[in-house]
Amino acid sequence: MTLSNGDLAELLSRAAERETAHRQRALRRAARAALSRWEIEAATLRQRDEPLTHLALVGPWIAHQLNEWFEAKVDPPERPPLRSGFLTLAETRLTMAEHPDWVRAYRGDLQVHTTWSDGAGTVEEMALAAMARGYDYVAFTDHTKGLPIANGNDEAGVRAQWKEIAAVSRSLPSDFRILRAVEMNLSPDGSGDMSEDLLDELDIVVAAFHSKLRVKEDETERFLRAVANPTVHVLAHPRGRRYDVRLGLRADWSRVAVAAAERDMALEIDSWPDRQDLDIESLRAVAEAGTRVSIDTDAHSLDELAFVEFGLAAAIRAGIARERIVNFMSADEIVGWARESSQIARRSWAGASR
Repeated sequence: MTLSNGDLAELLSRAAERETAHRQRALRRAARAALSRWEIEAATLRQRDEPLTHLALVGPWIAHQLNEWFEAKVDPPERPPLRSGFLTLAETRLTMAEHPDWVRAYRGDLQVHTTWSDGAGTVEEMALAAMARGYDYVAFTDHTKGLPIANGNDEAGVRAQWKEIAAVSRSLPSDFRILRAVEMNLSPDGSGDMSEDLLDELDIVVAAFHSKLRVKEDETERFLRAVANPTVHVLAHPRGRRYDVRLGLRADWSRVAVAAAERDMALEIDSWPDRQDLDIESLRAVAEAGTRVSIDTDAHSLDELAFVEFGLAAAIRAGIARERIVNFMSADEIVGWARESSQIARRSWAGASR
């Protein structure tokens, strides 16, 4: 069996564990490049008799190591949980080549960060980059005050950003829209860190857990509490996993997906290559429940907007129905859906409290 880029990423990661200092860093960087930057399978380059040094972050020494594994016909290695369930860029490109209509149907990114929190691009720069990709809208979801490490904003800071959004919007074509949003920090009890008055003025509220992400116990109840929070419309990067860094939270995704479907909220596919969260295995339960899905990049810089193909490919492979993808809706439809989702949750909450 030919080694895929995913197999090579695992072999490079294992080799790094046996090295020190400079070589270890080089191997780990190459492993991540195999995941997110190698546009073609290394095996295909060999078949074409092209040098493996054409691959990102592959120099002569690493190319020699890769060729040795190919020539030795090494069996594809089993990937540990920390590194399993991640698509490579080459796999993603293959899937998207077979489904180009999904790219055309994608109308806007609903999790994008700017210099108002921990992003590298300004409101104007990120808006123009989204427009350049042919989008109809973009939602700026800068962090909130419960995450000071990411320069999270309080209510006054969010309102100040709205003024800049309004000023930038006046200079943009009328058919492009910036949605007012946040990535609200959630406590493990499912509560947010912003006033409901402010949240009610937003077009859409994306929310995520950023603490206690390494617990090993089943966290289904945590997610059910978040789903019940009527101020939340999209639960972002639910597992909180990171490639080769953090396994993320465990839960019964069938129960979570059904609960989210009942109140018509969306679970996110965070398309950032090191996240890919929710992953394909978890997304199959989401597909079965018919839950809405938001496919976003979590972009913190202009070039990261291109990560969306990882999320689209995951949705395709998991069998998510196109009509359940929030990003295929118009901006007006998204705002209307978000308001109705909150109303459903509030009615359910009131009924349960009687």
